[in-house]
Amino acid sequence: MSRALIIYGSTTGNTESIAEEIEAVLSGAGVETVIRNAADISAAENLAEGFDAVLMGCSCWGDEEIELQEDFVPLAEKFSEMGLKGKKVAAFASGDSSYQHYCAAVDVIEAAARENGASLIAEGLRVEGAASDAPDDVRNFAQKIAEALAS
Repeated sequence: MSRALIIYGSTTGNTESIAEEIEAVLSGAGVETVIRNAADISAAENLAEGFDAVLMGCSCWGDEEIELQEDFVPLAEKFSEMGLKGKKVAAFASGDSSYQHYCAAVDVIEAAARENGASLIAEGLRVEGAASDAPDDVRNFAQKIAEALAS
């Protein structure tokens, strides 16, 4: 059985709702999942150890520069300590398309994953609002991850 760690940073609950829906789909597909709020963890914990995949989500906004959700920032600053080398990674974000850097957390996470030797297993998911605003997109994203873990 594959194991996936889902980490999210959420201020309003939108990204959390996406993480929870992803967890539900993966669990239903037989993937053992652990979900963690970025506010409760540290990158120094070698977070990826014992997991086949690490899924990271973060709300994001900003016009002048990319502004990641505040609880996720400490993780983003220490991606190199997460133990991502050789892991399968996927990124998701919630955001507001009125900002120039709409859901740019996906780009930040994917770039850091590549830099740290991880492989991307799904195109990043960008959601305007909560999981309930794009249920098919969230389910399809999670199903692609489940399929990648099964192969």
